[in-house]
Amino acid sequence: MTAYGTPAGYFPLRELLCSKLAGIGIGADVSQIVLTSGVTHAMDLVSRYFVRSGDAVLVDDPGYFILFGGLKSFGAKIVGVPWNSDGPDTLIMEELIREHRPRLFFTNTILHNPTGASISQAVAYRMLQLAEKYDMILVEDDIYGDFHPSNVTRLATLDQLNRVIYVSSYSKTVSASLRVGFFACNADLAANLCDVKLLTGLTTSEISERLMYQLLTEGHYRKHMDKLKSKLLASRQNVISRLESLGFAMHCDPEGGMFVWARLAEECNAAEIAGLAAGKGIMLAPGNMFRPHQEPSPWFRFNVAHCGDDATFDFLASCSRS
Repeated sequence: MTAYGTPAGYFPLRELLCSKLAGIGIGADVSQIVLTSGVTHAMDLVSRYFVRSGDAVLVDDPGYFILFGGLKSFGAKIVGVPWNSDGPDTLIMEELIREHRPRLFFTNTILHNPTGASISQAVAYRMLQLAEKYDMILVEDDIYGDFHPSNVTRLATLDQLNRVIYVSSYSKTVSASLRVGFFACNADLAANLCDVKLLTGLTTSEISERLMYQLLTEGHYRKHMDKLKSKLLASRQNVISRLESLGFAMHCDPEGGMFVWARLAEECNAAEIAGLAAGKGIMLAPGNMFRPHQEPSPWFRFNVAHCGDDATFDFLASCSRS
């Protein structure tokens, strides 16, 4: 417990993750899996390895704003690909690839943050065709996949880690403080990314990795997830019902997870409404936060796990009347 651990992470947990990936149709051996301090750490390592100043990188629009800031810190030119209710808009995606010639596309495929949508199999196939045609790598963020009630399509399932780097974590399902994540990719790339991990931060916490291994092997995680999904379902249905009663339109009806993407009116400015809410001590997440360059948006992201305060809905009701 006082040692550094190994660069790739706790071996028994990596073995266990091979079985987890096999359960969703992804074939990988231990040499292809490296443990990280969450998904953000995994994407940072990928960015450090591939991205040079001036490089174009595709991202979801809307998408994960922490990723946007990280890519910008490396000098990347980030280009947003619009998200539909079944995944990235592949027609626009191809246009952007032709224009900018990116090497990478970072995308969150299952129960997408912030829209709550999941990629369809048809869209996933098309993305892989484009990646092959234009020699591009897809970085698949599947941090919310365990919240989904069924086994759904992943890019990595269809691709088998050829052009896909698969990243995931337990920070959303177990604890944001535990910080145990991983990436899986082809073995040569995994070794190179592991070197980057060693050079930039030595090893990850083996104590945390051993704890996660115990949670997974003793049945605690499965029972925890069953309860958590049930609670989220009830909360999500309640939040959607209350928002719709106030005149909000939903982007989609999420099949699971914690996010609802909704707008009051197409012409409204969510950032202005969020500013008014902040003045009353109410914190909202306006859509511009989730766009690559903070472009205006009428949308809000609601985290259903934190929507139990009536004051939020009272404020939104006053907005819908004005």
